[in-house]
Amino acid sequence: MSEIAERLALPRRPWLQRLGDVMQARRNLIQAIQWIVVIFYFSLLIWPAFLPLPKDYAHFYENLVLFAQFLFWGIWWPFVMLSMILLGRVWCGVFCPEGALSEWSSRYGLGHTIPHWMRWGGWPFVAFVLTTVYGQLISVYEYPKAALLILGGSTIAAMLVGFIYGRGKRVWCRHLCPANGVFSLLSRLAPIHFQVDRDTWKQAPRRTPAVDCAPLINIRAMTGNSACHMCGRCSGYRNAISLETRSPNAEILSIEKKDANHWDILLLLFGMLGVATGAFQWSASPWFIQMKQSIAQWLIERDSFWMLNDNAPWWLLTHYPQTNDVFTWLDGASILLYIGAMAFSIGGLILAGLWLAGRILKEKEALPWRLGYALTPLAGLSIFLGLSSLTLSMIKAEHIELIGIAELRASLLILAYIWSASLLWRLLIKHKIARWRQLAAWAIIMSSASLVGLSWVLMFYVW
Repeated sequence: MSEIAERLALPRRPWLQRLGDVMQARRNLIQAIQWIVVIFYFSLLIWPAFLPLPKDYAHFYENLVLFAQFLFWGIWWPFVMLSMILLGRVWCGVFCPEGALSEWSSRYGLGHTIPHWMRWGGWPFVAFVLTTVYGQLISVYEYPKAALLILGGSTIAAMLVGFIYGRGKRVWCRHLCPANGVFSLLSRLAPIHFQVDRDTWKQAPRRTPAVDCAPLINIRAMTGNSACHMCGRCSGYRNAISLETRSPNAEILSIEKKDANHWDILLLLFGMLGVATGAFQWSASPWFIQMKQSIAQWLIERDSFWMLNDNAPWWLLTHYPQTNDVFTWLDGASILLYIGAMAFSIGGLILAGLWLAGRILKEKEALPWRLGYALTPLAGLSIFLGLSSLTLSMIKAEHIELIGIAELRASLLILAYIWSASLLWRLLIKHKIARWRQLAAWAIIMSSASLVGLSWVLMFYVW
């Protein structure tokens, strides 16, 4: 009875902290979830790639190829992106099959030291851009072989990196995963995180077993969500770490100049707002058609026809004659030109806006990189709009009409701009400088970001 009374006398931990503790204590359950997802992932990735392509009249619920397409690109990826904003990187730590397989292979691998070249900060940017562009060239959203090539190739690479480097760690996830940079940026907005109480940490006994942190984080110095996989392994460690709520703006507003990473901002501007927007929109853009026709006419006038050939293999350019979907070399070049033009237009314009704002604010640095983080909500919701448009296209193909979509899209776009504008202003007022300079810098940066909203308005309401 005394033990029961003692337990009742102890203060109850908030439910969110208890959830973190349960995640720490039930590692076997989380690993079981991961392996279930792995089996499900491979089933939907491999099997459909060896099935014949469906007829035009097939429904997604009666054809495995269409069912896998709907789950991967209509449900899986849009809501993985949304989950980053709402829950942090729980997907990475609890569900991601690639991360689980990379960590598993690392436990039985060679355990080599991570090479210096792999630690280069630009890999998330390069990997995201190359994967996104290549996916458009081979129509990864439409065809299971293309999905197997990109997603399956990434998974094999993750396992190989895990086997060679580290010991039971997620080296691939930390340094080379094509989605790592995007997840890192979006998770900064999550209203929950594992908080480290440094004072309590110092008071704990000096010798305590180290946490098996798969993404290789210095937990004692952890201040945010960007690298944390939210797996719960460190919950309760030294009585200093607990799952807590916070303001969605807290992490971005706390970024200091010295902590701002220019690769983060380049990924955000040229990758998430530039390349991704171009990738989502080129197939619906009349500008793309006009550009391709103009180039074709120019080639024909000069008796140059090789770019009009459609003899590229399917793994280089889309080539599915059975569905009358075959890309010529000109199609491939046009896609590259269009996405590149969108990336340099959007990213370059905002980068110029940041530079000009820096001059107005009398910044010593060439660019106030820290201010670029304010556009994270715009980038995140922009990617969600693009991915969800695929979802809606698949639903529309089933002759299901949804009401209020136009209004919902407009609301999300307005929310994204208001959120980013608010974050930017709160970052700017930290500058001890004349108010007119703050207002001018805010107006310049937000005006430069207007091209993103214009592109979505054109796609959803004009084209």
